[in-house]
Amino acid sequence: MSERSSLERLIVVVSLLVMTVLAGIIGAHAGEVPLPTVPKATAGSCVAPPDVMRRSHMSMLQHGRDLSVRQGERVEGGRLTGCIDCHAVSDGKGGHETVSSPQHFCRACHDYAAVKVDCFECHASRPEPKVKASDATSEVPASALAALADYAEEVAR
Repeated sequence: MSERSSLERLIVVVSLLVMTVLAGIIGAHAGEVPLPTVPKATAGSCVAPPDVMRRSHMSMLQHGRDLSVRQGERVEGGRLTGCIDCHAVSDGKGGHETVSSPQHFCRACHDYAAVKVDCFECHASRPEPKVKASDATSEVPASALAALADYAEEVAR
């Protein structure tokens, strides 16, 4: 074998090794997905620290559901309603993003984790508009009161 062919083989082998190492380095970063950007809450502190909420919010929501729906224990402001009021993301037009938007607070992590958000099939995904005291009416229609009275009498029998 000539010196030239040995040198050519050495160059080929070294080149292949360098390309293999570079491909491994580039490939290791190619599959990485950037972490989600979670919007900051608008109010003070949450019911639990962020690391606890990330790990346990589903259990907390299910527990709240059981208390509200199954045991009838209602909390003023509602459990999920409180979350939505604090974690709503502005749409820049004076309103808030709905769960159909990728910018919605819940979607940030749920999309990252490939987990479906199904709370909002029944619940509102953005805060309810605040009713001004001047817009609120305290009058209840007479027909509603009569229907309620009829129901109360029926239950009492």
